[in-house]
Amino acid sequence: MANIQLNLSFQIKLSYLKSLLQKFAPLLILSGIAVPLEGAEGGQSVSPYAYQLTEVLGLPITNAMVTSWVFSLIIILIFRHYASKPQLVPPLGQAVIENMVTGIRDIIAPIIGPQMVKPAFPLLMGLFTFILIQNWTGLLPGVGTFGFYDEHGHLDYWFRPGNADLNMTIALALVAFFSWLYLILKYAGPKIIAYDLFGNKADKSEVPAIIYYSLFIIFFGVGLIEIISILFRPVSLSFRLFGNMFGGENLLTSMTGLVGYIVPVPFYFLEILIGLVQALVFTLLVAVYIGLICNHEGEEHAH
Repeated sequence: MANIQLNLSFQIKLSYLKSLLQKFAPLLILSGIAVPLEGAEGGQSVSPYAYQLTEVLGLPITNAMVTSWVFSLIIILIFRHYASKPQLVPPLGQAVIENMVTGIRDIIAPIIGPQMVKPAFPLLMGLFTFILIQNWTGLLPGVGTFGFYDEHGHLDYWFRPGNADLNMTIALALVAFFSWLYLILKYAGPKIIAYDLFGNKADKSEVPAIIYYSLFIIFFGVGLIEIISILFRPVSLSFRLFGNMFGGENLLTSMTGLVGYIVPVPFYFLEILIGLVQALVFTLLVAVYIGLICNHEGEEHAH
């Protein structure tokens, strides 16, 4: 009898708790306490695609687009604020921006070469800053939790981390690819590009003539393989970034769904590190692609 009364009391308290959670659900969602990106209740996980919020002139506007626009505007305003009024003794915001700019410049300069720092730095700095902020947006309260429930009871959240959407990472990869193509055509030229892809790299004075001329066929085949690898660069860049960010969102959702407090905290710090590493990897890979063609200090090309 005591066990029956205990179970009945527990069920009453559980029902009361559920009613309180439903009553205050909007406040929990707004404050970011609710489980991000739909939570893990009932085995649900992060949606693999962004939710369409509305349409403008027939073009769908998704929650990932809204998030990227909002935080892009914030980045622009912050940078303009500190860049327009620099101080001799920099405040915290100016110091952070200056250290980030000089740090990225010092990292990419040996990779792309001194002559390419000025033309390529805006692209690489922009990619790093945008990707880093978008990677970290999923850790902010309200992102992935603030929205409305549809007729099926699923939460259609208004904000989704931009890089957890494959469309965003593909767009970033295409921007990087076509910017790379523009830079190498302008600052290296078709002759150097053709030599790097298909040219015979052997020294004619050090190898027999029959071997030297036969190497033309080998280097031509290697060049064809290199072209295929170049065409697949947007695929590898986009899927690497999307896979890491989408996997991180699923990890946070699962951990928060299992234990709502304390346990997920180490995983949040892990995602901060992963977001930084992925932004740096994306930027450095683009820098390497530029440097492979444009950075040939001390080398002689047979043009």
